[in-house]
Amino acid sequence: MTESAPPRDADADARAIERLRALVRIPTISRPASGPGPRTEPEPFSRFTAEVERLYPRVHAQLERESVGARGRLYRWRGTDPAGASTPTVLMAHSDVVPATDEGWSHPPFAAELVDHDGEPVVWGRGAIDDKGALVAVLEAVDRLLAEGFTPRHDVLLSFGGDEEVAGEDARAAVALLRERRIRPSLVLDEGGAIVQDAFPGLDEPFALIGVTEKGITTLGLRVDQQGGHASSPPPFAATERLARAILRLNGSPARARLDPTMRRMIRTLGAHARQPLRFVFTRVDLFAPLVARALLRRGAEITALLRTTRAVTELRAGHAANALPEHAEATVNIRIAPWSSVAEAVDEVRRAIDDELVRIEVRQPSEPSPVSPAEGRAWDDLVAALHETHPGLLVSPYVMMQASDARFFTAISEHVYRFTPFRLSAAERACLHAKDERIRVSAYLEGVATYAALLRRR
Repeated sequence: MTESAPPRDADADARAIERLRALVRIPTISRPASGPGPRTEPEPFSRFTAEVERLYPRVHAQLERESVGARGRLYRWRGTDPAGASTPTVLMAHSDVVPATDEGWSHPPFAAELVDHDGEPVVWGRGAIDDKGALVAVLEAVDRLLAEGFTPRHDVLLSFGGDEEVAGEDARAAVALLRERRIRPSLVLDEGGAIVQDAFPGLDEPFALIGVTEKGITTLGLRVDQQGGHASSPPPFAATERLARAILRLNGSPARARLDPTMRRMIRTLGAHARQPLRFVFTRVDLFAPLVARALLRRGAEITALLRTTRAVTELRAGHAANALPEHAEATVNIRIAPWSSVAEAVDEVRRAIDDELVRIEVRQPSEPSPVSPAEGRAWDDLVAALHETHPGLLVSPYVMMQASDARFFTAISEHVYRFTPFRLSAAERACLHAKDERIRVSAYLEGVATYAALLRRR
């Protein structure tokens, strides 16, 4: 029988928030290993590792640990059943964050200030959600269970990467190590979906979205080369203009939309609780698929991204002086590839949309969409049950995760890979990921700690 959770301890909760703040303050910023701009500074990551050990002495005394990759850490919590060593539960998170400066923030990104917002205490800072919030919540849950004297039945592994935002090499190294040891996890849980509200047409109640797959990701470099010269005598069609036309053509030819099996299941699951007449349509999505797809495409960027491969021009470079024609014009296109598509198809669609042989296309770091994990069975049921322990009656649905996570590498050694962070996040909070004013409500964070603990009690 699953052990019930102990009553909440206000002092323990306060200490948990202070530990989160201490770790958010450390600027563990990941930067690309190549290209213009500064490189990743190793010192903050060393400081972060030391601070985790200082803040969680019980975890470090009772769990085995080793370094993996350049900045990754792998913890092993031995279970009571030796047979469970080869089928552990893996909880994942990453310590690195995307860059941030003080400009435009309501509170400095690495001050981790605890300030009321809309009547609730909130921790502000880069990484509060993505992804130190999850990493520290996992450590907090393990620490609390150790204090209770709890031991899991099967082994539990904590796989914490330090380069998810740029490459994910730490996660690749962890997978290679586990494969070498012939370990096939029975459950892998990484960042991804959350508990949300007002994010589905006609549905008022909150619901949890658990990613059972994730989009592929690749980066394209678009480049136009041309003879330079003085800006006083420009050609009729310069490199910058040709590149701009390519971008506009790409923007005017979005990838095709489609309702794949995961999306249809999500629509049926959530639609069964929607207001009429939407409930009638959504629960018969197979019959009304074209109508549903057209309706969802008008609901904004967040839900539109679930239906198709997306492309975003994220960088532009050209020129070296105000009075000189650029010899090169370049753009970076970030592509998130729908589960039914592929890198090859996505690149071909871009090439056909641009339709210009003078625009060179370079494919960088291609990664295919992930296989789909089952939304039933022991691993799924344990995750849903843990959610229902902390959020009774919560509606839960599978979905396609739009972002890329380190979890995609673990699909090579497990059929049960899920992407879900057990935090309640508003639309405004979700919009702050990789943007200004990233923050997490204290109540949502503590619920996340409780959910991780509830899951581990079932493993």
